[in-house]
Amino acid sequence: MTFTRKGEPVPGQDPHRWWGLVIIALAQLMVVLDATIVNIALPSAQHALHMSDANRQWVITAYTLAFGGLLLLGGRIADFVGRKRTFVIGLIGFALASGIGGAAESSAMLFGARALQGCFAAVLAPSALSLLTTTFTDPRERGKAFGIYGAIAGGGAAIGFIMGGILTEYLSWRWCLYVNIPIAGIAVLGALSLLHDRPGHAEARLDVPGVLLGCGGLVAIVYGCSEAEPRGWSSPFVLALLIGGGVLLTLFVAWQKRAPHPLLPLHIVRDRNRAGSFITMGLATIGLFGLFLFMTYYLQTILGYSPLKAGLAFLPMTAAIIIGSTQISARLLQYTAPRTLMVPGAILAAGGLLILTQLSVSADYTSHVLPAELLLGLGMGLVFMPVMATATAGVAPHDSGVTSATVNTAQQVGGSIGTALLNTIATSSATAYITRHLTNPAQRTQVERAAVVHGYTVALWVAVGVMLLAALVAGLMVTGRAPRHPVPADEPVPEPVE
Repeated sequence: MTFTRKGEPVPGQDPHRWWGLVIIALAQLMVVLDATIVNIALPSAQHALHMSDANRQWVITAYTLAFGGLLLLGGRIADFVGRKRTFVIGLIGFALASGIGGAAESSAMLFGARALQGCFAAVLAPSALSLLTTTFTDPRERGKAFGIYGAIAGGGAAIGFIMGGILTEYLSWRWCLYVNIPIAGIAVLGALSLLHDRPGHAEARLDVPGVLLGCGGLVAIVYGCSEAEPRGWSSPFVLALLIGGGVLLTLFVAWQKRAPHPLLPLHIVRDRNRAGSFITMGLATIGLFGLFLFMTYYLQTILGYSPLKAGLAFLPMTAAIIIGSTQISARLLQYTAPRTLMVPGAILAAGGLLILTQLSVSADYTSHVLPAELLLGLGMGLVFMPVMATATAGVAPHDSGVTSATVNTAQQVGGSIGTALLNTIATSSATAYITRHLTNPAQRTQVERAAVVHGYTVALWVAVGVMLLAALVAGLMVTGRAPRHPVPADEPVPEPVE
């Protein structure tokens, strides 16, 4: 507990806030790692449920589509109903959906369960971040709390690969879903006893037109990006989804200007620092999620790693993200402006991706992959923590849920777009490589392996450019001061937890 100089507790400080952080972090870890934990298990699940190559992508995209498309709605529900209540509901629903997916007897049942997981994750994730925002109001403690949270948000995806490899190799692919049940159970018990929250704003009304326009636009864009891999970016269906999504989002912004109870109050995104943080998060995750996809296949199909060994190969990057978030960003953010961490972090991450552009069919993990992972992980740790702290700082309590949801939306949509965009670039580059170099049919296998790696390196060059763009956006848009400076009187300050 924090005390005043007279030995009295600081007003508004929750004595159980650090244990509450453990519960919030556990829930966030479950949500983030579930986006990747099934990746390594996908070949086993495809064989068991007789999925076609064209349909297997839905194990991944059904989750990201529902998650990314419904986050704004989930954030507003958290504000109206109450953050703790929606947090518990999200945990229980996520566990039930995981059980259904683990017991799936058909591909359709698994796809539906993954979509249901995404729906409950869209409620759970913004509730978790907004609870963190309103629980930690002291700048010094807030930095530490967001350092831990940022490490989980950045490293959870890599942890998912490790857990996916262990569970698939020693148990079954189904345990990649069943594992969420005990995690959610522990989090529910902890939430009921340790977390505190102000009542929801039941007098407010849900912005139904905003829900339809905003969520519909995001769903269309995420769906269009996911369909670009099998159909191609020039497909009329994909173009219709992307254009339609853009039109819906334009109408959404126009409606939010005059809606009596807007789904996304525009003053949240009008703030220069907050908008810059949202954009930086989206751009950074484009490169990060693209890397996860490429390295998973590179390690298993090119270097011949087992699922477990491939998962463990991501461990150094996870450790670097944690160090960057908790040991560097969390310690420095209270003394320095956020962009002085974000910009170098994005440049370091771009350097890691640049090393990977030099991969070959016979590249060595220690000399080629490991240095890149360390640089990328450290850089992302310097980006994630200050982005989340800056994006949610100075927000009125009744807007904390939707603000938190917007941060998660930027991360999820960025990851979805990155996976689809970079994978399409890699595939088309590999095809062009085969056309140019396959002159002797007897060398087809060798040429195809080289083509796959060539496709990865071309896409990684694009990822380098996107990561540098994230550094540029952070440097130009995020102009806020160090959190230790006094908050101006005209800025809202989070109310103390009751």
